Amino acid sequence: MSSMMLLQLLMTSVVSAQSGNTTEISYPRVAADVTFAQVQSLSASRPARQIAYGDDALQFGELWLPATSAADDAPLVVFIHGGCWLNAYDIGHTHALSTALAQQGFAVWSLEYRRTGDQGGGWPGTLQDIRAGLLAIDDLSAFGVDASRVVLAGHSAGGHLALLAAGDQPFKAVIGLAAITDVIEYAAGSNSCQTATSQFMGSQPEEQADEWRAANPVQQRLHPRTLLLAGDADAIVPLSQAQVAGISTLIQPGAGHFDWVHPGTPAFNLFVQMVRNALSQ
Repeated sequence: MSSMMLLQLLMTSVVSAQSGNTTEISYPRVAADVTFAQVQSLSASRPARQIAYGDDALQFGELWLPATSAADDAPLVVFIHGGCWLNAYDIGHTHALSTALAQQGFAVWSLEYRRTGDQGGGWPGTLQDIRAGLLAIDDLSAFGVDASRVVLAGHSAGGHLALLAAGDQPFKAVIGLAAITDVIEYAAGSNSCQTATSQFMGSQPEEQADEWRAANPVQQRLHPRTLLLAGDADAIVPLSQAQVAGISTLIQPGAGHFDWVHPGTPAFNLFVQMVRNALSQ
């Protein structure tokens, strides 16, 4: 990215009162299989900066920085939120996740993007946004971020996007949280998120086979350090989506779909542990 573009990013940043969060929020332990309403009710701090990676109002990332300064730059978690690819679900429901990760000592680059229902959203515009957001990673070093120690993670539909966008980039790991790995199989289901798959693609699998193949992680060469985390109580993304040949999978007993984005759950603690393990390698 050019120095002119970096200057533009800096000028479009929205800065909070401090570069890091100063008041720690406690997230007490909760039982497994939490609801979306429970996630939405969580308290969260504000990101340190909001930075545009494109011209559209939805093409931005929120940068969360650790509350305490350290001698070394903070390792980075790039996070892609889910929501069935629909514009009804925005980045807001993952603010608690980003807050908790920052309190654990990570910098977080959480991406907003155009979704189904937005001009330019859906396939392939949504994935193009994610790829553009990833291009900004190197410039985050200006904010005390170690761009050489990066874990890319995504939840649900965001996990689908993370798997596709990772490519051969030098991430320490790519972690799918209840990720949708097979869009063709997923679209055959009947829950509200499964039926949204064809809306995202703008067609049925038999109508544009080449496009569906390009959008299907299980038919692509995935990042060599990909890990899938799934819960056996997930009613939105079936456990079968976590069974991908050649890819490591960990199953969290009792975890539902939203446990991965609730900082008080055992599933979230497992996620943090896997991030730490990846960064230590």
